Amino acid sequence: MSTPTLMVQGTTSDAGKSLLVTALCRWLARQGVRVAPFKQQNMALNSAVTVDGGEIGRAQAVQAQACRIKPHTDMNPVLLKPNTDTGAQVIIHGRAIANMDARDYHDYKRIARKAVLESYQRLAAQYDALIVEGAGSPAEINLREGDIANMGFAESVDCPVILAADIDRGGVFAHLVGTLELLNASERARVAGFVINRFRGDIALLQPGLDWLERYTGKPVLGVLPYLHGLHLEAEDAVITHQAEKHDNVLQVMVPVLPRISNHTDFDPLRLHPQVDLRFIGPNEVVPAADLIILPGSKSVRADLAWLREHGWETVIHRHLRYGGKVIGICGGFQMLGLSLHDPYGLEGEAGSSDGLGIFDLETTLARDKQLRNVHGTLALAHAPVTGYEIHAGATTGPALARPAVHLEHRCDGALSGDGQILGTYLHGLFESPPACAALLAWAGLNDAQTIDYHALRESSIERLADAVAAHLDLHMLTRVLGLESLETLS
Repeated sequence: MSTPTLMVQGTTSDAGKSLLVTALCRWLARQGVRVAPFKQQNMALNSAVTVDGGEIGRAQAVQAQACRIKPHTDMNPVLLKPNTDTGAQVIIHGRAIANMDARDYHDYKRIARKAVLESYQRLAAQYDALIVEGAGSPAEINLREGDIANMGFAESVDCPVILAADIDRGGVFAHLVGTLELLNASERARVAGFVINRFRGDIALLQPGLDWLERYTGKPVLGVLPYLHGLHLEAEDAVITHQAEKHDNVLQVMVPVLPRISNHTDFDPLRLHPQVDLRFIGPNEVVPAADLIILPGSKSVRADLAWLREHGWETVIHRHLRYGGKVIGICGGFQMLGLSLHDPYGLEGEAGSSDGLGIFDLETTLARDKQLRNVHGTLALAHAPVTGYEIHAGATTGPALARPAVHLEHRCDGALSGDGQILGTYLHGLFESPPACAALLAWAGLNDAQTIDYHALRESSIERLADAVAAHLDLHMLTRVLGLESLETLS
């Protein structure tokens, strides 16, 4: 390993690996270090379009922002997007190559490893340091053979590892000790220390446990990060269903949690808006009265449309429209609003066709080549400027497109119904542009909507994370582990 590399692994999923990598990336960038994030294998349905026109996990795009660089496909060379309970679309270097079940992918890992190491070597040649994020836990015994996500990668590039655990879950010492015990001798030696995430309380009461942990394992505790209330960074995959309490007279927005919902981070600007009460509605939940219903993106559009019908959403949507409510369909949700959906190649499940909800006079056919673009343009509503990104395999045609929802630089996108009640678009990130968000909220019925700068909120959270690292981690030890102690920027 010639380029300083540090890998963050976790005792469990959601142990805070992504947050810690983001924090370390921003802290190093503050010191003038040219740093890049790297997650060799990611399983997530929230993705982003890169500067080189590929697709990576959204968490790595946020980490690139923390590094103050543009996201690139080399930062996440293997992305798995589940489309069934046992299978996923496999994306290598930003491009979808095939759908595989778990067994097929296990056999494919040898080829995936080659892609991972190629990307790592390219990044290592361009940057002063790399901060690597593991996936899940390194102690998954059934996944150890051919591992490229955790210790298998660390062994390949000979990099040190810090092990992170979430104390807010409980059982933090059992998680750390148990994980360490399940590693082999070489892997245990590679663990340089522990970081404990999301601590709230008196650190003095935790200290006896930390002292015991260091004595028992012979590994140092590099720091204990506090629970940061109100912190917002986009979720890697899990839908965040809790909602801050809002005042009365807010806009009521409902989003069905489809089994294969994708890019639900589209709704973060609404979830954080003080005048919007956004609720994710799960299976068998009663759908409350709403001002706006949004059908989200989907990795398996026909199957998720069948799920919508099974759970009564078709009736709910038509009743909502009869009472004057507004509807937005984004990407797969837009496709559902049409007359029909065709998947002739079986790209998202069994080949075949399905009837859509019949709200727009259009139909969609899934094509083998996925459309991946970062775009900007103007909403038809109030001519508000909008930025976003497209990630879809569908090609949509029909008379409804003659009244587009968005005017892009060289073409149009989506559809707006003649009565102005329904809007469909392929643009993800629709609400991130403050003017576009304000225009859409006004259209949906919110008077005097406040303007929030979502990008500034995300930047503020990244800065808070870096501040926490600077205040609570042993940075001298971390930089020695990383091999950066000789850099003048860290003197």
